[in-house]
Amino acid sequence: MFDGYDSCSEESTSSSSSEDSEDEVVPSIPASLPIIKNNGQVYTYPDGKAGMATCEMCGMVGVRDAFYSKTKRFCSVSCSRSYSSNSKKASILARLQGKPPTKKAKVLQKQPLRAKLAAYAQYQASQQNQAKSKAVVPAESFDWGRYICSNDTVGAPVSCFKHAPMGTCWGDIEEGVRIEVLNSDTNLSTKVYWIAEIIKLAGFKALLRYEGFDNDSNKDFWCNLCIPEVHPVGWCASSGKPLVPPKSIQHKYSNWKAFLVKRLTGAKTLPPDFNAKVHENMQFPFKKLMRVEVVDKNYLCRTRVALVEQVIGGRLRLVYEESQDGSDDFWCHMYSPLIHNIGWSRSIGHRFKRSDITKKMEGQVDAPAQFFQKVKDVDQSGDWFKDGMKLEAIDPLNLSAICVATVRKVLADGYLMIGIDGSEAVDGSDWFCYHGTSPSIFPVGFCEINNIELTPPRGTTVCLSSSKNFLCVLLLYVNK
Repeated sequence: MFDGYDSCSEESTSSSSSEDSEDEVVPSIPASLPIIKNNGQVYTYPDGKAGMATCEMCGMVGVRDAFYSKTKRFCSVSCSRSYSSNSKKASILARLQGKPPTKKAKVLQKQPLRAKLAAYAQYQASQQNQAKSKAVVPAESFDWGRYICSNDTVGAPVSCFKHAPMGTCWGDIEEGVRIEVLNSDTNLSTKVYWIAEIIKLAGFKALLRYEGFDNDSNKDFWCNLCIPEVHPVGWCASSGKPLVPPKSIQHKYSNWKAFLVKRLTGAKTLPPDFNAKVHENMQFPFKKLMRVEVVDKNYLCRTRVALVEQVIGGRLRLVYEESQDGSDDFWCHMYSPLIHNIGWSRSIGHRFKRSDITKKMEGQVDAPAQFFQKVKDVDQSGDWFKDGMKLEAIDPLNLSAICVATVRKVLADGYLMIGIDGSEAVDGSDWFCYHGTSPSIFPVGFCEINNIELTPPRGTTVCLSSSKNFLCVLLLYVNK
């Protein structure tokens, strides 16, 4: 279910507490906090005493009450595990080298000022994003064309992304294809068009050169091929739109019609229905106020009801049904394994938090089951997972870590509830759900044969290997 788990981590916080804290009050930052100046910018940086805290692992700044563990030293379970793991390794190495044990292994470097300021800026941005009216950064603010050309890089083609608009019908769009686009090199007050050639492709973006400039790249420009002003050659003639050569090269030819006939004979262009396909691919089945079941970002072991608030490019902004002001939300793709139809949890035996909402908003409707990605059918009657079986699993809160894990509960339809050994909450609130066919779980020994580091459980024997010998060291860990 949580393959990759990138969707939930966009705005997620995790807690292993068994208490439900639905309405968390974010304390205001007092004006008495120290002022920090950096490169002409002035920041107010929290000192950790006014309801704020700084993660000792990653340096993330956030609300202290939302931090993990009783001591509130870490922003998430992942950071707590990573800190503990690094501390153990440093302690073992110190012992092997004959150094006296220290109170706490110094495995973390002090976060530089720039990192702290960046972390706090990220915290401020996350708080602003939770407002009802969110400021949208224009897509044009980042110049993809300049970035690609300056670094001499290549953008992945649209056909690589089957889940994205036009991903399955991009066709033979390639360098050398001619199209009709708006002519920006003109003094005319009305819209006129001219033919351009695709010089380079990067996803939806194309580097274009007006026909007639030959090897002169002075007027080359980047354009998104899915905008309404892009058409196949011949569209102007059929639509009665004027084709006017750029003013920079008007003097080059006296008979532009003959020039175009000669230049375009045998050339490729866009399919005649290209614009219709773009429009069709920008239509999505999910609509605002549709109800879905989605993972509870604060308790991974259960799901909750959420409403679709926005649909943009196939991505859904989901707001938990009980959120009073619409700020308890996050984004995920409509094909994400994080979301399911209403009734999914009950059908497979997954934990589910019932909503306290008794009256639905006008226009609410349950999203149809056919809108959701279907998983592979599996035969659970034969050689299948059973409760208590051991395996190796990717930690959904730390995607770089493969951990020793246990199947805690076998659900229906091939789903499994999995817990990471040595760090599970007593009530199982940090169990997570993977499907049995998920590429995020592996058999015991997978990391060993692929020479991948395996994260062991807390309080177990860890074997350290070198080129000369193998030495096993017993780690005695006491949870504080």
